Amino acid sequence: MFETIINQYQSIPNWQIGIEIVIFIFGVLSVYFAKKENVLVYPTGIICTILSVYIMFHAKYYADMSINIYYSIMSVYGWFQWKKITNGKVLSISRTNLKEKIIGIILFLITAIICIYIYKFFNYKLQINNYLDIFTTSLFFTAMWYMAKKKIENWTLWIVGNTFAVYIFFDRQLYIIAIQYIIFTILAISAYIEWKKYLAK
Repeated sequence: MFETIINQYQSIPNWQIGIEIVIFIFGVLSVYFAKKENVLVYPTGIICTILSVYIMFHAKYYADMSINIYYSIMSVYGWFQWKKITNGKVLSISRTNLKEKIIGIILFLITAIICIYIYKFFNYKLQINNYLDIFTTSLFFTAMWYMAKKKIENWTLWIVGNTFAVYIFFDRQLYIIAIQYIIFTILAISAYIEWKKYLAK
C-alpha cells in the first residue's frame, strides 16, 4: 500500500502535494473543532473545501468540485448560525425535532435524485460504487445542514458516511484520502459521545 501511495505521488507536482497536505491538516482540524463545539470548525473547514474545489477543478472531477462548493457555502451559513445571538443566547447542541427530521430526509432524497440525474445525463452506467457514492454524498449534504443547526444527529450521519467513504477510497486505491476518512470516522465517534454527554447534562 505504501509503495502504491509513493508511486501515485511521483508524477504529481510539488505544489499540488502541498495543497493536498494543507487540505488534509485543515480537514482534520475542522472535525476536531466541531467535536469541541468550537466555531473555528468553519474557518478551517472553508480553507479545506475551497482548496478542494481548486484541486477537483484541476483534476476535472466536477461532481466532487460541486460538492465542495456546497460545503463552502454551508460552512459560511453554519459560521453565521453558530455566532448568531438569539434572545441573548448562542446556538446550543440539541436533537432534531420531527420537522427537522423530515427536512433532513427530503434533503437526502433530493440530493440522491440530483446525483442520479447527473449520472444519467452523461449516459454513465451506474455501478455499485456509484450508488455508494450517491448514498454517502446524500448523507454528507444532510449532515452539513444538521451541523449548522448543532444537531447531534449530524455525527450519526458523518459516522455512517465516513465508514462507507473509507471503503470507497480504499477500493479506488486512493489510500491517503481513505486514511483521512478513517481519522474523520474516529473523530466523529468521539464527537458524538462528547455531544451526547453534553445533552445528558
